[in-house]
Amino acid sequence: MTAAPADIARARTEFLTIDTPRVEDGAAIWRIARDSEVLDLNSSYSYLLWCRDFAATSVVARDEKGEPVAFVTGYFRPDRPGTLVVWQVAVDHAHRGRGLAAELLDALTSRVAAERGLDAVETTVTPDNTASDRLFTSYAQRHDVPLEREVLFDGGLFPEGTHLPEVLYRIGPFA
Repeated sequence: MTAAPADIARARTEFLTIDTPRVEDGAAIWRIARDSEVLDLNSSYSYLLWCRDFAATSVVARDEKGEPVAFVTGYFRPDRPGTLVVWQVAVDHAHRGRGLAAELLDALTSRVAAERGLDAVETTVTPDNTASDRLFTSYAQRHDVPLEREVLFDGGLFPEGTHLPEVLYRIGPFA
């Protein structure tokens, strides 16, 4: 017998909690990003800083032991203070395929909207990252807001010479 989607969602929320990241989570978040095999991996130091300086615009999912198993990091654009930029989204391999990334994204945007308002969400996605494309496209559809795409950084701007373009996804405005 296979579990119905509602049963999976119920089981997931029984054992996972959504929380604000703490500095102590930086190493685990770095490992999740590294093991994703699709994210540009930042230095381990940057994840510690992220958990300190941008905790209010980021979320983690914790397992029953309190260990991070997924995260979304973000920040507000300095020149557009109502625009949340989603920097990275990653889910540990053991927890993929259950809608956890979407649940985290919804939780984060709901929280920041309630705390300081939210006009739009931005992120960048490379053309080969179908999972992120689906995540942000479905997010816009769920929230019934427009989604615009345009190349933000051409691949030739990156020093390694092999980077794909980063396509800006602008979601909003929110009502």
